[in-house]
Amino acid sequence: MSQNDAVTGARTDPPESPASGQSRGVQFLRGRARISVPEIAERLTLGRQGVYALLEQGIIPGIRLGRRWIVTRYAYEQWERTCGAGLPTRPEVTVWS
Repeated sequence: MSQNDAVTGARTDPPESPASGQSRGVQFLRGRARISVPEIAERLTLGRQGVYALLEQGIIPGIRLGRRWIVTRYAYEQWERTCGAGLPTRPEVTVWS
């Protein structure tokens, strides 16, 4: 139920109580807190198998639960902004032929 503010006339909606369900912030994040492997593949212009390989190697931040990978949107976008700069890297090996 909406009410009008007596001073400005603007609509003010009362906050939802915890007993009536989840808050708007949780509802907003419900479907968007995680990012899917196909979405990562599209953003990186890679195939799904390439994304799985990056997850297995620990290059993309994620948690493996059984056969499923969980990647939070926040962690992925932070990694994407920094190009993985905060992650430990493997030493570069030079092969002389």
